Amino acid sequence: MSINIFGDQVTEERAENARMSSFVGAIAVGDLVKTTLGPKGMDKLLQSASTGNAIVTNDGATILKSIPLDNPAAKVLVNISKVQDDEVGDGTTSVTVLCAELLREAEKLIEQNKIHPQTIVDGYRIGSKVALEALEKVAVDNSKDAIKFKNDLLHIAKTTLSSKILSQDKDQFANMAVDAILRLKGSTNLEHIQVLKIIGGKLSDSFLDEGFILPKVFGNNQPKRVENAKILIANTSLDTDKVKIFGTKFKVDSTSKLADLEKAEREKMKNKIAKIAKFGINTFINRQLIYDYPEQLFTDLHINSIEHADFEGVERLALVTGGEVVSTFDNPEKCKLGECKLIEEIVIGEKNLIKFSGCKAGQACTIVLRGATEQVLEEAERSLHDALSVLSQTTKETRTVLGGGCSEMIMSKAVETAAQNCEGKKSLAVESFARALRQLPTILADNAGYDSSELVTKLRSSIYNGMLTCGLDLTNGTVADMRELGIIESYKLKNAVVSSASEAAEVLLRVDNIIRAKPRTADRQRM
Repeated sequence: MSINIFGDQVTEERAENARMSSFVGAIAVGDLVKTTLGPKGMDKLLQSASTGNAIVTNDGATILKSIPLDNPAAKVLVNISKVQDDEVGDGTTSVTVLCAELLREAEKLIEQNKIHPQTIVDGYRIGSKVALEALEKVAVDNSKDAIKFKNDLLHIAKTTLSSKILSQDKDQFANMAVDAILRLKGSTNLEHIQVLKIIGGKLSDSFLDEGFILPKVFGNNQPKRVENAKILIANTSLDTDKVKIFGTKFKVDSTSKLADLEKAEREKMKNKIAKIAKFGINTFINRQLIYDYPEQLFTDLHINSIEHADFEGVERLALVTGGEVVSTFDNPEKCKLGECKLIEEIVIGEKNLIKFSGCKAGQACTIVLRGATEQVLEEAERSLHDALSVLSQTTKETRTVLGGGCSEMIMSKAVETAAQNCEGKKSLAVESFARALRQLPTILADNAGYDSSELVTKLRSSIYNGMLTCGLDLTNGTVADMRELGIIESYKLKNAVVSSASEAAEVLLRVDNIIRAKPRTADRQRM
């Protein structure tokens, strides 16, 4: 007889059931994203039921972030993919799939061999430690040689982009990404790189432009170019035709009084513009609207004005031009003005934009993406962001490893060797860790439509025979030398994938009870 100690609306799953429920949830999430893995991975189309907006993507983190999941274990996998995205920027699918495979292996051990979850956790810890040591041994660091290092970066960018929408033009985009990152001179602040999406044309029409491009235009009757610009970036209201005290009523006994009121407003505005002119500037950029009258005053003072520069635009401009965002104009001497050599209006596609060249922050640049539809542009931006993130991380942690399943197979070999030196049931868990690592090259081959058992066996025997640069060439369906093909990945990315996946698997393995309860409401008070 089971006694229920919980209140109403509380459900509990124990021992086997709890474990099964968390395994099933995690494995289902792994199966959901594993078809997107690798250069021949497929995309997912996600449609919102309420707005009808559609996203086409193969970025693991984006897919998992967009799907509302109820299973708590599935949410753990969503979190590790999100952390991978924030930390490294790429490898979000790999980390989810590896974690799911580790749990799939653990499920077999518990079901068939009746091994205790804590024993598996210990085995996985040994496996993960050995795998990361093996990965570190094969990592190569070319940061001392600028030409070799740039080559490494190019190969990393191409490898990252080969599994994305940009794979057809990966050479062009890899060059753009590497140029943009090298301009940062070792900084990982991607704010200096602006990505501008303009519909029209095709993906290969995209280009990298030094400087900063703002999707705005100058005011009426103002010159289309300004040389040696002194820029004041502000966040202030410049609209004159209403008194800004809400709910105020004016009673006037004649229309002349109303004219006086308007005159006072205009005077106030004139004084404000006069204050701004004292800064000795020739360009004024405002976060808010600039109405016709103040715009005309600026034109008369030979100051070019840009209104409603969106929030990120203003913040970025301040960063790039070396100025500060100002909202009061009483102390010109305390304010840092932005500077750049030239501001001019340009046209891209159908759009008029303003380009800032020769900025104070010389590392600033803008990547202009062109594409046929909004979905293509969105996905292109996500792909490029992944490449830029990985490259910027690689300028900090400069070691690289080989892709194409090569690193996974080397780690798997090391873990299998360690399993032979383990005693007792633990060695089965360590072996399982090695099997889970081998699943990644298997999935890569499956997604490309090749016979995975044959390919992965060939790869395994090559690695076991000491050919440590072999990996899967998924274009031709053969085992080839990854170093020659230039399929290189960031060491930090691979390291993060293995350590995060094994930690998350460990967390879920320790679960033996799931208790679900509705959140407290006013009528369900504390006892």
